[in-house]
Amino acid sequence: MDLKQLEYFVRVAELGSFTRAAAALNVAQPALSRQVRLLEVELRQNLLVRNGRGANPTDAGKLLLDHGRGILHQVERAKEELGRVRGALAGRVAIGLPTSVAKVLTVPLTREFRQRLPDASLSISEGLSASMLEGLLTGRLDLVVLYNATPSPDIELTPLVEEDLYLIQAPGTPVLPAGHTLREVSALPLVIPSRPNAIRMLVETELANIGCRPKIALEIDGVSAILDLVADGAGNAVLSRNAVRTSAHAGTLVVSPVHSPRLRTRLSVAVSAQRPTTLTQQAMLELIGQLAPRLLA
Repeated sequence: MDLKQLEYFVRVAELGSFTRAAAALNVAQPALSRQVRLLEVELRQNLLVRNGRGANPTDAGKLLLDHGRGILHQVERAKEELGRVRGALAGRVAIGLPTSVAKVLTVPLTREFRQRLPDASLSISEGLSASMLEGLLTGRLDLVVLYNATPSPDIELTPLVEEDLYLIQAPGTPVLPAGHTLREVSALPLVIPSRPNAIRMLVETELANIGCRPKIALEIDGVSAILDLVADGAGNAVLSRNAVRTSAHAGTLVVSPVHSPRLRTRLSVAVSAQRPTTLTQQAMLELIGQLAPRLLA
């Protein structure tokens, strides 16, 4: 059984599509289809049911998917163990970070990673929690940092830190030393990410708990764009202090605490419960656990 064919099959089965798998693997779709078909011929089993909407594993395919994940994991472990003979781990780890976290964590995390694991390779992506969670479940990412992650049988969560959310207002806005109540925030026009963004959902949930609804001025899926619009007077935002601290407008935006109740987000690092972590991934998980509370708290 060819390992490359097995890897191709596993990725198609996980993503449910030859097109998505070809893009993720960076191979031509006809070549991908041919290799998976050769695997089926060798095993004398149909492994995938192909239809216009994608490809789903048959009963035989589900069985091979379970074995395939384990086989590919053992191959990675073998490579890592051989790397340790040379004196260092040499695996690869792909992580996903929310934009506000990435701006604070990327440089120190990369620096520490290179010092501790000089022979390993690192890939960092940033984006919204929903897209990163999808990347984790499909195997594109190995570790992701998420806001307010919901426990699930598909992922394993490790708490990192809790962050307060603040009301962010345009330069020149009068500063209230005591901050703003959440009910007062509900009356202000907000520039806020669209659903199902974790901060958006938290704001809506906490407002609903006090019988209020947010006043949405604009929906923008990007922290930098939100802060640019707030600085331009388009509305107000509810974000973490770290999001503002790394912004070009950090010295001018007005940042006020929110109370009655406070808004707090929970940051966790997630790994897939379907795929065992490699030694390199475990080392990165430990490194994030050490750096994140110190840099983000």
